[in-house]
This record gives sequence, structure tokens and C-alpha cells, in this order.
Amino acid sequence: MLTFLINKITRRWKGNKRTSVGILGGILGLVSNLILFLAKFFISSLSGSVSIMADAMNNLSDTASSFITLAGFKIAGKPADEGHPYGHERFEYISGFVISILVTYVGVRFLDSSFIKILHPSSVLLSPIVYIVLILSILMKFWQSHMYRKLSREIDSDTLKATAQDSINDVYTTIAVLISAIIEWISGWRIDGYIGFFIALYIIYSGIKMIMSFISDLMGGRPPETEVLAIRNHLENYPDIIGYHDLLIHSYGPNSIFASVHIEVDQDWSLSHAHEVIDAIEYEVKENLGVDLVCHLDPYPLDDPDFKRIAPELKKILKEIHPQLRFHDLRVDKGTTPETIYFDLVVPEELKKHTNTQLQDQISARFIAQNAPAKLMITFDRTYLL
Repeated sequence: MLTFLINKITRRWKGNKRTSVGILGGILGLVSNLILFLAKFFISSLSGSVSIMADAMNNLSDTASSFITLAGFKIAGKPADEGHPYGHERFEYISGFVISILVTYVGVRFLDSSFIKILHPSSVLLSPIVYIVLILSILMKFWQSHMYRKLSREIDSDTLKATAQDSINDVYTTIAVLISAIIEWISGWRIDGYIGFFIALYIIYSGIKMIMSFISDLMGGRPPETEVLAIRNHLENYPDIIGYHDLLIHSYGPNSIFASVHIEVDQDWSLSHAHEVIDAIEYEVKENLGVDLVCHLDPYPLDDPDFKRIAPELKKILKEIHPQLRFHDLRVDKGTTPETIYFDLVVPEELKKHTNTQLQDQISARFIAQNAPAKLMITFDRTYLL
């Protein structure tokens, strides 16, 4: 059924699968959450249960979330224009951020309502319709989670994955409400306010967690390790290049990813041959990963006597300090006394407590002790992306 709906709405949106699947998820979530809100609001009004009302308001926030998801995917699907040359896909993160704020606000309001119910407890009027609606709600939320997960796999959407997890969380809260109703029916204990209080705390926790996640996306957090590894695997498939460094990845949305990298090549290559190699790398990364990669050429003087003299010694010293220390862009200026050695140093995260001055002094002292006097000019790279 979902596959049929995906194909149908994709045709409606002229093949833009991400937009069409996101809109489908928004519509299905909007309708199902609205039905759940109305049903729970009705039975909470009949029974006077603050925990059921809290659960109903949670479904109302889910309804609003679905509407924002619907609008978010529609705006995110707009093509690039003069004002937004990288597209509008980041709006998906903005819509998720707004949803998370709304969820947190609902949790705070019902924390207050539940606290009042704890101070002034009252009996909950239970009837078979209450149990029927709660059980059907649990089943519908299970269906929602399955639906969101299937749609998220279709387009690899973190927003829909988070919504799927939120649906499973709602199953747990509704089960808690059902248990509280059963306990009061059996024992007469008035724990409705306490259950509502814990549900409200859980809603606040979920909202804050989502806020932090979307803030990270909007600020440009570290790309997923699988993404970095996929690009590295492609680069390592080119045995002719010496190496690579300074990989940068910028995401303007799930399908709008740009990257740049420095490719180390033999300086004796012709310019046309070097251009052919980096063109091939950029093309394969775009075709296989959908990433717009720009390669910068770094020529290496492999046959230069000074390079042959210094590079092995420097590599040995760095390995003694830490096996993950790497250098690149080595250059020797023999016009100074003593000679000046320039290079960039990639510092692993394990050495983040070591200051640049400490590393500079340590490397310089070891190099001078084992070789002729020299002045080392080091540019430190602590991005940790590689």
C-alpha cells in the first residue's frame, strides 16, 4: 500500500522522490495524529484523566509536527534560485527545529497541569470506551512508526527517522496511561497525576534532545563517519596519487553536499595529466556518492634531494611521537641560515591536550638532535575530519 502511494505521489510531484515521500509522510501523520487527538481529548473529557489529556496534547503536537513536516519538505524541494544557489534543503532542518520547540512547550505546560493534579488528586471516571481508545491508539502508533521508518529508508531522511522514533515513544507513554487507568480501576490508587507528570518529563526530554540535534545540523556539525569513509575509499582507489589531505565536507541539505580535498601528486606530471586524474576523481565521487567534490593539486618533489633527505627523517620522528601524526606540503628554503623547513601537521584527536607550542618544541628538538640545525615552521591542522 505504501509503495503504491509513493509511486502515485511521486508522479504528482514530477519525479522529485524526496519531496513526494516527505509530503506523503506529512499527510499520513497529519490525518492519523488528528484522529488520535480527537479520540483522546473526548475520553479525557469524559474521565477527567490528566494523563490521558497529556497524551492527547502530545498527539496534538504530533499533528502540528506533521503539518510542519509537510510544509518543510515542500519548501525544501524547491530548486536553487538566485538568492539560494545551494537550494532550499536546509529548510527541512528548520522545520524539525520548530517541531522540537513545539514538543518541548507542550511538555512544560503539562508538567504544570500534572503537578496540580498531584497536589489535588481526583478520581478518574473509567469506562470500556477509555480502554478501547487507548488500545487502538497503541496499535495506530505502531503503524505510524512502521510507516515513517519505511518512508525514511526510501529517502534516507533523518527527520522521518526521528518521527518514527517519536511514534514508538508515544506507544510507551500511552501504555503508561493505560497501566495507570488499570491500577486505579483495580486498587483505587489515584496515580493519574504522577503518570501525567512523568509523561510530561519524557516529552520535555525528547523535545530538548531534538532541539540539540537540529541545532547541530543548522550549525554545520561533523558529517557522518560513513560519508567521510565513502569519500576516502574512492580516493584510495587511485594508486597513482601520492595521498590526500584537508578534506572538507559542507552539507546544505541531505541531497546537496559539497566537498573539497587536496590531492598530492608527483610534480613531474604534466598539467594535462594531473587535470585528467582529478577530473576522473571528481566525476566518480559525484556519480557514486552524489557529492560535488572539488580537488586541489599539491605537487610533491619526489626526486628533489632535499625532499628525499628530510621527508623520511620527519616521518620517523612523527611516528615516534604518535603513530597517527601526518605531515604534508613539505617545502625547504635553503636561502636562510639555518635552513627553514615548512610543512603542515595533521594532529590526531588523541593529542588534543598537547598545545601547538608543545608539539612544535618536541618535533624541533628531535629533528635538530638527529640532523643538522634547522628552523621548523609548522602549520597545525586540528580539524579531525580525517
